Amino acid sequence: MSYDMNDLLHLTVDEGASDLHLQVGQAPTLRVSGGLTPVEGDALKPEDTEQLMESITPEVHQQQVKTQGGADFGFAFLDKARFRVSILKAKGHYGLVLRQIPNDMFGIRQIGLPDSIRDLLYLPRGLILVTGPTGSGKTTTLASMLNYINENRDCHVITIEDPIEYYHEHKKSILTQRELGTDVPSFEEAIRRALRQDPDVILVGEMRDLATIEAAVTAAETGHLVFATLHTTGAARTVDRVVDAFPANAKDMIRTQLASSIVAVISQVLCKKVGGGRIAGFELMITTNSIRALIRDNKTYRIASDIQTGANIGMITLDAHLLSLYNKGLISPDECLDKAQDTQGMKEKLVALGAELTSR
Repeated sequence: MSYDMNDLLHLTVDEGASDLHLQVGQAPTLRVSGGLTPVEGDALKPEDTEQLMESITPEVHQQQVKTQGGADFGFAFLDKARFRVSILKAKGHYGLVLRQIPNDMFGIRQIGLPDSIRDLLYLPRGLILVTGPTGSGKTTTLASMLNYINENRDCHVITIEDPIEYYHEHKKSILTQRELGTDVPSFEEAIRRALRQDPDVILVGEMRDLATIEAAVTAAETGHLVFATLHTTGAARTVDRVVDAFPANAKDMIRTQLASSIVAVISQVLCKKVGGGRIAGFELMITTNSIRALIRDNKTYRIASDIQTGANIGMITLDAHLLSLYNKGLISPDECLDKAQDTQGMKEKLVALGAELTSR
């Protein structure tokens, strides 16, 4: 049997799948609620994945796959959803992974972010980092926060993305979305140019390298609210990751810059929800004078204790939030333990609560 891409995309949307995998030797496979479910049917042949790839891929990206072995782009599927597409070559054959991006924007409360986040979205300047492993929902969190700004503030928002995933309309704000490779050559260059375009808010899709990190921090220091992502978990590790990108003779300088510019770190993981679906677990660090001093003095290992004592201003550790999700019956004890940062400490808490653990 041959597969039609439109049929597969309809199925992905109808099943509420987060991803569609198309690989040679395997039937098309959906990721639903974190698990992989093959579609009933024959395994894909090399000619199948090539035909499916060509049916949705612009010529420029087809050439990129041939010369570089892969390409990423976004596209709209009718009026149902957008997809972020990653094409790859494996064993000489084409493979595709399509990540579904829902058309509907989620509200801040809908995705589980605490109300204290809203106050941060009115700040005139500073750096807000949204961190977590690949597939943890960082893009959705950023889109929700930008949508809130778009609906409630009159400002100019510039996003730099690779590729553009959520499409934002102009609401109360003017929202300019720029895509790497199509509109601008690099994150660093895009930030540099953005500073001349009267922005109030800048979103940097990912702080991938030293030049991009420097540009983002400078933009935050010079009177802009900057959002960026990193593939780290936890506020302390995030600060360390930024500092470690710099050479030894510049580490003290970047610590000082970060201490003055960083206003919050939102770290998240995506958990399997009891009964199906997924839910995010969050850690929220809001920078205080004490935390600024810890960053400056290279004592990031003490940030976690400041977060624990900062509940009155909306801070919460990841493990505390995971435990609250378990107590509400939203995630299983095994999932709570699996996503915890302090595994032993979480295990002891769960056992004390009478939880039945099967995984360890």
